[in-house]
Amino acid sequence: MNDMRRTILWSVFAFSLLMLWDGWLRHTGQPSMFAPTPVAEVASAASAAASGAGVGSVPSPTAAQTAAATPAGVASAPVAAPREQVVVSTDTLRATVDTLGGNLVKVELLKHRDQEHPDRHVVVLEQSAAHTYLAQSGLVHRQTGDMPDHTTPMTVLTPARELATGSDALELKLESTAVNGVKRVLTYTFPRGGYVIDVKQEVLNTSAAPVRPQLYVQLVRDGVVPAASGFLGAPTSYTGPAFYTADAKFQKVEFKHIEEAGDDKTKLEFVKAADNGWVSVVQHYFASAWLRNEKGTREFYAHKVGPNLYAVGMLFSLGDVAAGQSSSFKSQLFVGPQEEKKLEAIAPGLELVKDYGMVTILAKPLFWLLHFIHENVIQNWGWAIVLLVVLLKAAFYWLNAKAYASMAKMKAINPKIQEMRERLKDKPQEMQQEMLKIYREEKVNPVGGCLPIVIQIPVFIALYWVLLSSVEIRNAPWVGWITDLSVKDPFFVLPALMTLSTLLRTWLNPTPPDPVQAKMMWIMPMVFSVMFFFFPAGLVLYWLTNNILSIAQQWMINRSIEGAAAKKA
Repeated sequence: MNDMRRTILWSVFAFSLLMLWDGWLRHTGQPSMFAPTPVAEVASAASAAASGAGVGSVPSPTAAQTAAATPAGVASAPVAAPREQVVVSTDTLRATVDTLGGNLVKVELLKHRDQEHPDRHVVVLEQSAAHTYLAQSGLVHRQTGDMPDHTTPMTVLTPARELATGSDALELKLESTAVNGVKRVLTYTFPRGGYVIDVKQEVLNTSAAPVRPQLYVQLVRDGVVPAASGFLGAPTSYTGPAFYTADAKFQKVEFKHIEEAGDDKTKLEFVKAADNGWVSVVQHYFASAWLRNEKGTREFYAHKVGPNLYAVGMLFSLGDVAAGQSSSFKSQLFVGPQEEKKLEAIAPGLELVKDYGMVTILAKPLFWLLHFIHENVIQNWGWAIVLLVVLLKAAFYWLNAKAYASMAKMKAINPKIQEMRERLKDKPQEMQQEMLKIYREEKVNPVGGCLPIVIQIPVFIALYWVLLSSVEIRNAPWVGWITDLSVKDPFFVLPALMTLSTLLRTWLNPTPPDPVQAKMMWIMPMVFSVMFFFFPAGLVLYWLTNNILSIAQQWMINRSIEGAAAKKA
């Protein structure tokens, strides 16, 4: 029975180490042990991004729309003003709009610093030789395809480039050249203090015949996973496209699945049409999403548009626009941090871009509690983590008490077991029977110290993901030298304290009768602790707090059992 208990404990511990190692591999861009990553064609993507050619073909769910992907109509359109990269700034964003198509080609988040380069801001959307990630929109016609799209030259109509003092929003308006008598007027409205950009599209039919355009909004990104963000050994959240509808909820479509599907869209498992929903591209801490909260028919699509380049988006029908008339369409573009509570208020289900994976059902209430503590008890994420662990330990107090009581009893009878093993070392069957007899006489369950701990593992894994995924903790200080809970402790003080606390917990546990197991009981915690030297400070703080509370509880239980044994003697 003692061997069974040890086997269960080591199995759980080994599995945890395996998952952490796999997370390390995935976080540093290496192939996962369970799902090999497709080889990224980085060089080709960089070349396409640098030239601007083939970036983001017009959506083509049907064969007729495929023709629209070729900007043939654009070539014959009148030449607009010279191509320009228009940079606009608010208090939260610095956005770059390309007048060739009116695409958003760069968005910097002015309230978030790059952790590897603190003098720089976080960049979400970007078009460079190394990375392509764009927000595009345009018009397409099912029959001809000749309408202003994301490759049609545009002219800037508004002079403002910075958000004025006292103003709530900054407006940037662009107008396209006419293509077959149709113009597109694109208006971006950048808000003060927010990350949701209002996007208004107007269709002006200056021709002599009615037209029936469709409008698409899409995100185009290469399939390269972001590089490690400053710490080792910690897996990150999902990176890739995701769709949402009220019925199907959150649906992830990995880049590799889009690659594998090719022209066969039936291989991609997501809802292709609905009267609600949005499309997004998700990465660790940040996301972008095209939104339209008003109900109305829309088609969802995902396809490859170049070497290691993928487009995901929505397609809307605008109905007939008579000759000399116009039609307008409003949507929103979110580009910003995954602040869960704020995302909930922007669009239904948008908070799901903060992906907790399989532990979502446990992670969401844990984050709610952590956020509640931070907002209502103490305005410091570090102390909020400490208080959350205290509350969890209190909730599991009696379960832990049973586990520690079982361990303490095992430690108390350990000398008797050691003596018996030495006496019967040449009689294994008799040794086993004698051991069971001792357990019965002392009323000790050798598995009793293991099961209560196993029950709690999912909760603490969920808390691990809450701390790992929450952008709210990014750049959040705790005390003194800990200025960012999402990166490793710069002086390794917390990991050193956690190592010492882990060794103290090991000392408080019963020593295994087997000398090899006894040595492993000391070696494995040391190995595990070394990994924590590269973990985010917030995660180490959580483990350190948990260790300290566990040591206090186990010491109290050991003292009470020793006292009871002394009275009995």
